[in-house]
Parts: sequence; C-alpha cells; structure tokens
Amino acid sequence: MELGKKIKQLRFKAGLTQEQLADKLGIGPQSVSKWENAVSMPDITALPLLAEVFGVSIDDLFDLTAEQRLNRIENRMDAEEELPQDVFWEYEEFLKGQIASEQHQKRATELMAYLHWHRMNSEGKKAARYAKEAIARAPGEKGCQWILQKAENHAVWDWNLANHTRAINFYRDVVEKNPDAALAYMYLIDNLIADRRADEAERWLDRYSGLGKANPVMKRVYRAHIALARFDEPAADRIIEDMLREMPENDAALFEAAQYYASKCSYEKAVDCYERAFAADPRRPRFQDALMGIADIYEIAGRYADAAKTYDRILDLLENEWGLTEETDTAVTVAKQEKERLLARV
Repeated sequence: MELGKKIKQLRFKAGLTQEQLADKLGIGPQSVSKWENAVSMPDITALPLLAEVFGVSIDDLFDLTAEQRLNRIENRMDAEEELPQDVFWEYEEFLKGQIASEQHQKRATELMAYLHWHRMNSEGKKAARYAKEAIARAPGEKGCQWILQKAENHAVWDWNLANHTRAINFYRDVVEKNPDAALAYMYLIDNLIADRRADEAERWLDRYSGLGKANPVMKRVYRAHIALARFDEPAADRIIEDMLREMPENDAALFEAAQYYASKCSYEKAVDCYERAFAADPRRPRFQDALMGIADIYEIAGRYADAAKTYDRILDLLENEWGLTEETDTAVTVAKQEKERLLARV
C-alpha cells in the first residue's frame, strides 16, 4: 500500500479529519490532502510524529511485509551500537509475534537472541567503563572486579566459575538429539578442549570425523589441541607442521595454524600464518579475523604503531571490499576507535 493511502486509512481509523490531523502535526490541511492524493510525500522528519499520532510504528506507516521488517531490524542492529528503549520494545513485541507464527519462527528466534545480546553488549560496555573508573579510584579494594570480569570476559581464577560444564552439557544434548549436526560437535569439542577434558574430546572427535560433513582441516587441528591438552606439545607441533606441508596454500589450514601458534605464544609463526592465510583467501569480500589476530599480537609485543597500521588495513578491507562506512556499520567506527587507542600508546 502506498504511504498516502496508508495515512488516509489510519486517519479514518483514528476518526480524524484532514484539518484535525494537520493541526496535530503543526502543518496546513492542504499538505495532508497532497499526501493522501500522492501529490507529495511527508518529510522524513514528520514520520515519527505521524506514527505517534496514529499509535503505530514508523514501519507500520509503510505497510512492510514481515520479511522486510525482519531485515530492517537486523540491519539497524548491525548499524547502531545502542537502540532507544522504545525501539527495543517495539522490536521485541514484533519478534514475539513472529516467533508464534510458523513462517518466520526460526529467523525471528535468531533475531530475538541478537536483539537481547545487542542490548546486553551495549549495557556491558557502560558497566565496564564505570567498573574501570571505580577500580582506578580504589585499586586495593574488591568491589567492581567481578563486574568487569563479566562485562569483558576477563579470566576467572576459581575453577568452579571458569569451567565450561554447562556449555558442554548443552552441546552434548544437542549432538545426541541431532547426531548429523556437524557444527554442534565442533562447539562441544571446543569446550571440552578448553577444560582439558582430552579423553572426552577425542571420543567426540572420533564421532565427528565419521560424518560426511566433517571439516578435514578441523579434524587435524583438533587432534593437535587435544595433544596440547595432554601436555604433549611435540606431538601437537608435528600435527600442525604436517598439515602445513600438505596444505601450504589452504587459507583455512593457515588460519587455524596461526590460531594454534598464537595460543602457544609463538607469535612470529602466528603472524606469518595469519598473513599467508589472508593472502590465500579466495573469497571477496574477505573477513577481518586474520588481520585482527595480527593487530592483537603486535599490541601484545608493544608494537603499537604496527598494530595501528594493521587497523588501517582493516579499515581498507571494510570500506573497499565490504563497502561499509561509519553510517552503515559500527565495525568501521570500532576499527577507527581501536586505531586511535593504539596511536595514543605509541
């Protein structure tokens, strides 16, 4: 439905004349007449007030399909670091309705999770900022350390808080109910290895390796990390070195080798593999993960200028391969902020 016809329909539903609507909007009645007859369109600044007068969302003015509204919700969360409270509530109510429908249930459930994570992430950044201020004012006192740990995922010393048992139990149940779901096996193995539960990880890796969809690179990489979990570093190194000899141009193998070396603090090898993985990646646009790994390693080494230059490469990637700008995606803003933070430490 055209916007003008939609305004007319909503005006009738609200029991308003053109003059009454115009009065509420602070414009002349001839403007409303022109909108309804498709002679002109409302200025974009009038849309929030129109929606308020009619008691609907801005999206409702355009009579968007459910699919279009789902796309708009996702795109807005991608582009904005924080959503206004009323927008959050509007999106939440719409998604609840879509979850109840069969057609868009899966997508709406995913976006509902994204919506609440988006809010948690934006609030977590505020919590971290204030927690850091509190710790800086009283560094010898306990108070906000636990908040900072939760907000920024800092290390936890207590094993009973640091272990991944809940995640392991969840993914084990998922795998048992969905024995062909390769990705669920990988998440299960990730968490088992993180807790050094090597024997269990190996058993699940054997089951994963029997799947036709099992990733051939990850089958070998997991063997290496299981060996590390058993404190057998020489065996782990041999697995990775053999993989690189057999797959010298495979971007996935190179990236996982970089991850492996970085986890061992073998930073020169890690940077070399990250660079080779980025160069070998045939996809366009490429992801920024390898470059972010390089930037992190340079920062660990105190090479802040090199880390900042790596963020120049990330910005070039985002802008020229992904076509992103600060107006369209927060990733560009974050990359610029990280570059400035690093330059301030040079």
